[in-house]
Amino acid sequence: MTTGIDLGRPTSGDVIDLITEDHRRFEHLLSQLRLATADRDNVRRAFADVLIAHGEAEEELVYPVLRRTAEDVDAHDVEHGKEEHAEGNQALLDLLELKGTDTQAFTDAAEKLSNLIAHHIAEEELSILEPARTETSIKVRFDLGAKWAARRNELIDEGCGAIENVRRVVAEAEAEGLLDEEE
Repeated sequence: MTTGIDLGRPTSGDVIDLITEDHRRFEHLLSQLRLATADRDNVRRAFADVLIAHGEAEEELVYPVLRRTAEDVDAHDVEHGKEEHAEGNQALLDLLELKGTDTQAFTDAAEKLSNLIAHHIAEEELSILEPARTETSIKVRFDLGAKWAARRNELIDEGCGAIENVRRVVAEAEAEGLLDEEE
């Protein structure tokens, strides 16, 4: 679904830079969700597309390679990253399922999503991306960047942020045990 909001269409680059650029995009879109003057429904749909595409492409392509090529990126870091993606996706689903955007429930859901994403960005950049910047060759990072960007863009084109798909992604995370039962 086209929202008219620039989601970025990277095609190449260092995968670490591409991922951190998306993180800055997340922060911008989340700030827009908090503005009463913004078209919050449009922003949440745009955010859903970019968050789901980013995370799915990252887990599918990036995490396995960085796990093999960066000594300081271990299985725990990767599993924790997947758990945080799942938590963010659950919070996104909660936000998408709300009917209105001018309610306290929307404000609360947007705040919860913002907090989870901010936490994940900080941890991922420190524990996965920074070690990979020095421990993974530039060739591998650029090859991976092209693959990640292509997959991310493909998922966006497929409408990966549609509520039905977000439900599927969250259900898969639950089945994999990535979400606590009380969440």
